[in-house]
Amino acid sequence: MSKIRINIYEGLFLFPASVATDLEAAADHVKELLARADAEIISFAKWEERRLAYDIQGNKRGIYFLTYFKAAADKIANIEQGCNLSERLLRGMVTRADHVTQEQIEESDGQAQLADEIKLRSEAPATTSSAPAATTEQAEESIATMETVVDQEPVIHAVETEMPSENTETS
Repeated sequence: MSKIRINIYEGLFLFPASVATDLEAAADHVKELLARADAEIISFAKWEERRLAYDIQGNKRGIYFLTYFKAAADKIANIEQGCNLSERLLRGMVTRADHVTQEQIEESDGQAQLADEIKLRSEAPATTSSAPAATTEQAEESIATMETVVDQEPVIHAVETEMPSENTETS
């Protein structure tokens, strides 16, 4: 019977910037990909939104998720295949994390920050829903003001200036 090797891996997953509206779904998608391969997540964090070096499927910006996990070596191909078949994911890369210490892995865990950001983003639409009403009121006031100005007679100011004559002598 062969011995199953379990290693620590680093996974970097790139999503289009449009997932910023639903970070929880993107995070759950990555966790689902790892769960299918029976991977144990050690650290999971939303890295950041960045401008991409080149367009990927028409996207100029993307959001990265960085994760460290333990998995059997023979299951990594399943994770990579899941990344390639995913329609939500732009790119996925999995490498062995031999170059990273356990302390660095633990420091990179950002699940609490991700949960806070998801909570803040879910509350944000509720506070911005009143903004269009104020904008509509302001627009109506501006239109009324413009209609008043249009109805008034235009005022033309004549400015008299002295033009030098062409036949002036210079000394």
